[in-house]
Amino acid sequence: MVHPELVTGRDDGFVNAPWTVKVGSTRRGEASCNLTERILEVPLGKDDTSRVVRAHELMHARVSPHVREHYGTLDGMSPRALECAEECRINTLIARLGFNVTLLRDGSEKNGAQRIAESNEWSEAVCFLMAVLGTGAEKEYLAGIRRIQPTWMPGLRAVRKRALGLMGGLASAALGATRLNEERLPSGYANSTVVLARLLTQSMVARPPKSPEELRAFRRSLEPGGRRPPTGRFAPLKFDDTLVMSRRPRGSGIRRARASTSGPTMRYPSRLLTDDRKRAFARRTTCHGGVVIIDQSGSMDINDESLSTLLRRAPNALVVGYSHRPGDNGVTPNVWILADRGSVATRVPSGNVGNGVDGAVLAWVLRRRRGIEPIVWVTDGQVTDSHDHPDDRLTIQCAEMVRRHRIRLVKELESAGRALSSGRTTARSEWSHFGRLGRKLLEMKSF
Repeated sequence: MVHPELVTGRDDGFVNAPWTVKVGSTRRGEASCNLTERILEVPLGKDDTSRVVRAHELMHARVSPHVREHYGTLDGMSPRALECAEECRINTLIARLGFNVTLLRDGSEKNGAQRIAESNEWSEAVCFLMAVLGTGAEKEYLAGIRRIQPTWMPGLRAVRKRALGLMGGLASAALGATRLNEERLPSGYANSTVVLARLLTQSMVARPPKSPEELRAFRRSLEPGGRRPPTGRFAPLKFDDTLVMSRRPRGSGIRRARASTSGPTMRYPSRLLTDDRKRAFARRTTCHGGVVIIDQSGSMDINDESLSTLLRRAPNALVVGYSHRPGDNGVTPNVWILADRGSVATRVPSGNVGNGVDGAVLAWVLRRRRGIEPIVWVTDGQVTDSHDHPDDRLTIQCAEMVRRHRIRLVKELESAGRALSSGRTTARSEWSHFGRLGRKLLEMKSF
């Protein structure tokens, strides 16, 4: 029989009480330890494999967090990364106690790895490696990955090396410590599992390194203080739903004179010589709205006066600001509506350092556009991925949207109102002022 009630010595307030023991097996996924409800499912056989599996689950009972909230996302980390990192810690601890962890395999690892690779699930490949690290399943698992995705191997080896170094750098007493730290987490869990899970979370969304340069950057990202690796994708949009909007009176719009080929007054006679279309007459038009997208990353700034000026020019404008915190896992808002067709936010959020969602915001705005109303993008032309790395493919994606939908580019919010009402797109001669985005536009065909 198995008696988890006899597992004692925790320093985190876990109260010993009766457990429910269920019969499990040595097959993967058929043994577990639920500390919250005190349910232990383990194989009861007398063979060596059953003995090691029981030791694994009982070690969970001895050192794993028992508060339900600890099993969720911690500081934006992936729950899957936390789960697999904890498996790595548990296997390390029972191996140090003399248990033969090479028996922790059920023969499904190679086929399972091939399915992961065939599905192109790099994130799961990284995580599951931690669950089998140092066990008898590791070799077969990596063989399955290598067969389908051999280019993944250098990156996986880098993660493996870092994980082994992290676990190996802690004494067993520190690795299994359950005394709570300031964040109310068991210290052993916080100093190993959480650290490894944080590295896994950023590696899961990274682009698998292929070139030597990418591999060096990926390895550096795994070191303490290292910059997150490139992901090659935009982060998902996370709207700030805490902003309060207030109504502003809508005017009838602003009447402006525009150059035209016909009209009651010849206001611009010089255009007869300088304008190919001879637009020398003035025609009155009314400007009501439009869309303004504001990059609030880095040093780019927005103030109430500039926003008020913009709304006077376009009282029905939709104004959207954005900035992504590099590496954020969907916790921190990265896009906010500053004005929405006559309603204005009572406060202006500050940015989150990075870009990270440029293309995602453009695509969202295009879906909200009314007819052919003008779109102005306040930007310096730098487009980055979710870890704030410049990316040519993502920059081209944004440039194509700018070209196809005739989005007007300005570098300062003060220029957005004039750009909305000017009736013209950004001149080709001005594209060079917009960094990488401008260079990609210059490489494309003209509008």
